[in-house]
Amino acid sequence: MPELPEVETVRRDVDALFTGRTIVDAAVGGPRTLRRHADPAAAVARLRGRRLESAGRRGKFLLLRLDSGEVAVVHLGMSGQLRVGEAGSPRQAHTHLVLTWDRGPELRFVDPRTFGQVWLTSAAVPELAHLGFEPLDEPIGWRGLEQRLAGRRTRIKPLLMDQRFVAGIGNIYSDEILWSAGVAHDREAGSLGGPEVQAVYRSMRSVLSAAVRLRGSSLADEQYRDLAGRIGGYQLRHRVYGRDGLPCRRCGTPILRAKAYGRSTWYCPVCQH
Repeated sequence: MPELPEVETVRRDVDALFTGRTIVDAAVGGPRTLRRHADPAAAVARLRGRRLESAGRRGKFLLLRLDSGEVAVVHLGMSGQLRVGEAGSPRQAHTHLVLTWDRGPELRFVDPRTFGQVWLTSAAVPELAHLGFEPLDEPIGWRGLEQRLAGRRTRIKPLLMDQRFVAGIGNIYSDEILWSAGVAHDREAGSLGGPEVQAVYRSMRSVLSAAVRLRGSSLADEQYRDLAGRIGGYQLRHRVYGRDGLPCRRCGTPILRAKAYGRSTWYCPVCQH
């Protein structure tokens, strides 16, 4: 599932291409994409004639703010993509929503597995009120993180992936952050000392920032792509994720893969403790 860097890449592309433009037509091809609405056709009709004021992001969610005061929330899910295409050009299979603008290409929501979704909501986006702090946009400082970790017996990796704690981090970047910080994935969050919390905080910001600069990570299936269909570049910088059996890039010890927290976890048994 795309995480913060991938969604931020898409956000920047959408903002650059479509902010200030008006939606002249909207067509839904797969009602499951708008499953939060009892009448998807009526929801889509609310998009027509609306100007995009800005493209924002909250965690893994893209927020398209319209001049009506409503927000179109886009969640890519497991296989969703936002792609551009010239009007009249062939559309990919599994294209479930198409926005036609007053100028420029169409914006198409493509989702083979239909876990993604789009919905319209109020400007406050109450559906996302539960999300935790933004690791790049809310500089809470390492002491702010230390306060949030204090007394927690939850393991540090699942806590980093808990969207109620911090928004936007998933399996890829939690592994990369913890390797960078030298912290084991199964440490109790509240057991981290000051220097370790500092390392996690610094790594959180540096890893995510670098991944945004390199336009996210595309894995072997290359399911994540940007608006133009290009893959990301940060997968070439992965230090542990998907590298089981390969040497740690810090100490040379083979990277291990474990099943934990309902998913695979990659780590260095020497560097992380």
